[in-house]
Parts: sequence; C-alpha cells; structure tokens
Amino acid sequence: MEYKDLIVARDGGLGIITLNRPGHLNALSVNLFREIGLALTELDNDNSVGALIFTGSGRAFSAGADIHEMVESKPQNEAVSRALGWGDWLKLLVNYRKPTIGAINGLAYGGGALLASCFDLRVGCENTSFRFLAVTVGRINSAWSLPSIVGVSPAKDLLLTGRVVLADEAYRLGLLNRLVPTADLMKTTLEIGHLIVKNDAHTVQLIKQIVDENAGLTVPEALANETKHIVASLKTPPPRESFKEFLNRKSRPS
Repeated sequence: MEYKDLIVARDGGLGIITLNRPGHLNALSVNLFREIGLALTELDNDNSVGALIFTGSGRAFSAGADIHEMVESKPQNEAVSRALGWGDWLKLLVNYRKPTIGAINGLAYGGGALLASCFDLRVGCENTSFRFLAVTVGRINSAWSLPSIVGVSPAKDLLLTGRVVLADEAYRLGLLNRLVPTADLMKTTLEIGHLIVKNDAHTVQLIKQIVDENAGLTVPEALANETKHIVASLKTPPPRESFKEFLNRKSRPS
C-alpha cells in the first residue's frame, strides 16, 4: 500500500520502516501513528518478512509528538486522549511476534524515545541521543518500558530528570545494543537483521515470546515457562539436520 509519512521497504527477509517527515524531525502525528499501525500489520502478514528495522529520514529518528498538531486539536483531555490514541500501534508493537530493531540515526525525544524503547534491539551512532522528556511537560510515558532495558535505578534517573542521554552513555546503560560510526549504522543494523532471519522463524519468534514472558519471573518460574513452550510447540529437527553444516565441515578432507 502507499504511505504518506512512512517509507516501507524490504531487504531479503527484512521489513524496513522509515519515519518520513524529515522537515518536522519525524514528529509523531496522528497520521504517522496510523500508518505505523498499518505497516506493522502489513509486514506481520507477509510471511517472507522475518524481522523489522525502524529508522528515521533526515537528521532525527523522531523528535516526539507533533506539538503543533496537539495544540490545534485541543481535545477535552489531551493527555488521556493521546495515550488512548496510541493504543493500536503501541499494542501491536509491544506484542509483535517478529523481532524489531531500531537504527536510531539521530535524536529520539519524547514519543520518539518511547517508540525506540519498544524495539527488541537498538543500534546507534555518534548522532544518537535520547530524552525521555514527558515529566518536563507534566506527562508520563516509558515508565513501563525503560526499567526492563536499563534497570530500575537508571530508568528513574532518565524518567525523573528528563535529561538528554548521549550515545556513549546510552550504550553504557544498555539502551543501545551496538554503537557504531554513523556511516556504518544501516550496514550494521542490516547485518544483525539478516543474522536473525537466516534462523528458523518459528524458533526466533518463540524465543522472543519466552524472553518477554519471563521478565519479572523468578529463575525457577522462568525455567518452567521455557520448558512449557519447548514441550508444547518446538519441533526440534533431528541432530543430523540441525548440525548439518558442522558435520559437512568435519567430513571434508583437511
């Protein structure tokens, strides 16, 4: 389908979603929210796509909510209306069965930081920065997502101060999984994505589900949950098939 504020592309088994409002620093408008939901559904229904990459066009990943649109809309309770309006794409993304990777090409502020915190993995560069600034304008977001990424105490620091977090600190905190030169950002992100999609799709999705479900469980509970899923839905191929590459390598003359 055609999109106004997104570019949706494919690279092998990867779906690539690019926020495409560069003149507005990819601010999250109502239409952009709507199109993110549509793109997530489109790529979820495409069996040739095994993982998703999100990035932004221009010099920002996303500066957050479209303030001008918010001011002009003047809903009765703007904060509550906006939170409820996020529901479709946010629920889709949080419960997405395919892995998601953010190539965070620039600033990710406010709603952009929230969006980035929903991905399974984040790759950044020297231009990357985060700001969970909701508290500075009397709002709340990311209190549910950030602690599981960086830990409770660092999350409180970022959420209660609303300060800017530059790339080096974001990497040190674990908010970025990889930190690479700007020129290598998409190359590295694509390499990670292709490493994921070359694996069995069902197993990849099952691992993602188990890891998400195990957050907050005790070790015995987490083990029991993993075992339950393995017994119920993992069809392990026979060893000769699983380790075919290893066996072929060993059988070659040295």
